[in-house]
Amino acid sequence: MAGVTSAGAAPGVDDAGAALARAFADEWSRVVATLIRVTGDWSLAEDCAQEAFAAAASRWERDGVPDRPGAWLTTVARNAALDRLRRRATEDRRLRVLAAGEDGVALAPDEVDEDGGVPDDRLRLIFTCCHPALPPEARVALTLRTLCGLTVPEIARAFGASEAAMTKRLVRARQKISHARIPYRVPAAAELPERLGGVLSVVYLVFTEGYTATSGASPVRAELCGEAIRLARLLVRLAPEEPEVHAVLALLLLHDARRPARLDADGELVPLEDQDRSRWDRVRVADGLESLRAAQRLAVGDSPYLLQAEIAACHSTATGAEPTDWPTVVHLYDRLLALTPSPHAELARAVAVGMADGPDAGLALVRALADSPLLQGTPAVAAAEADLLRRAGRRQEAADAYRRAIAAAATDAEQRFLQRRLDALS
Repeated sequence: MAGVTSAGAAPGVDDAGAALARAFADEWSRVVATLIRVTGDWSLAEDCAQEAFAAAASRWERDGVPDRPGAWLTTVARNAALDRLRRRATEDRRLRVLAAGEDGVALAPDEVDEDGGVPDDRLRLIFTCCHPALPPEARVALTLRTLCGLTVPEIARAFGASEAAMTKRLVRARQKISHARIPYRVPAAAELPERLGGVLSVVYLVFTEGYTATSGASPVRAELCGEAIRLARLLVRLAPEEPEVHAVLALLLLHDARRPARLDADGELVPLEDQDRSRWDRVRVADGLESLRAAQRLAVGDSPYLLQAEIAACHSTATGAEPTDWPTVVHLYDRLLALTPSPHAELARAVAVGMADGPDAGLALVRALADSPLLQGTPAVAAAEADLLRRAGRRQEAADAYRRAIAAAATDAEQRFLQRRLDALS
C-alpha cells in the first residue's frame, strides 16, 4: 500500500495501541474532512474513517506502525470509499476524483479554495457544520462527531439526550446539508461577520470538552484542546481584523497554559488554588496575553469573549506571591453579565464574590441559583456551595453539599475529586 512502511520490528500491542490512540487524536478530523471534500458524503466519510482505524488496530500490531500514520489512514479510508462507490456502480464526478488519486495519497488536503480561502479541510468542515441553516444544537453535535471524533453515546451524554435521539439528530443534520446544498467551503469575506459567531462558539465548546471532558477515562482531552487552538489560529489568519477571533484565541491559550497542572501524578483533578503554578506554560501565557492585547486594540467596547479572556488573564498571571485579583474578576463578571446573562456566569461570579468578600457573601448568591433550570441536575451549585461552606468552617453543611454534588456528578473524575474533598472534612 502506498505510504506504508514497516517501522522495524513489529511493535507490541501496547506500542501499536499507543500509536493508534495518537493517530486518532491527530488525524481523525483530517481524514474525515478530506473524505467529505472528495466524496461529498458525510456518512460515507465517517464510516470509511472508522474502517481505516479498525484496520490499523490489527495491521499495525502485525506489520508495524507506518512512518506516516495520517497518510496511511487517509489512503485506507479513501480506498474504502472508492470500493463502496464502485459497488454502488457510481460513475459520477466523485468516483473520478477518488480514482485520480488511486495510486497514492493524492488528496491534496492543503488545496487552496478557488476564492482564496484558508487552505485547510478542517476549517471548511467547521464552517459547514456551523452553517446558520442548521439548528444550534445540531451544529455542536455535528462538530463534536465529525471534527472531534466523539462517539454518538459520548455526544448524547454531553447533551443529556438518549443515544437514539442523538443518532436521529446527526442524521437530520447531514440530510439538511445535502438537501439544502450547503457548500463545503470557507465563506467569502462578505459572509464572514455573520458566520463567525457560530463558529467561535463551537470552537470554544470543542476546547471546553477537551479541558473539562464530559466523558472518557481522563478528565482532560489534550487533543481536543490542541485542535480548538489550531482552529482558532486559522480563524485569526482568516479574519485578522475581528477582535472576537483574537479574544477567543487568547481565552483558549490562557486556559490551556494551566492545563499541565490540572492533573496530579495519578491523573486526578487539581483545583486552581492547589495547582503548582511553576508547571503552568509561561510561553503559552505570553502568547495568550499577546492575543488579548490584539483583541483589546481592535475592540470598540465590551464583548463576551474579550471579557472572558480578561478574566482568564487574571488567573493565569497570578502567582503564589500575587494571588488572583478577585475584586477585578467580580467586576469583569458584572460587565459580562450585563452583556450576556447566564446562570453559569452568575455562578462563577458568586464564587468570585465568595473569594473576594468572604464565603458567606458568596453563599447567598450561590443558593439563589439552586432553582436555575440550566443548572439543575448538575453538580455545579452543590459543589460551589460545598466549597464555600468548607472555607467558612461549616463542616457538616459542607459534607451534605458534597454528597449532593457527588450524586449529580457526570464523570468518574468529578466524583473522585468531590469524594476526596468530602473525605478531607473527616
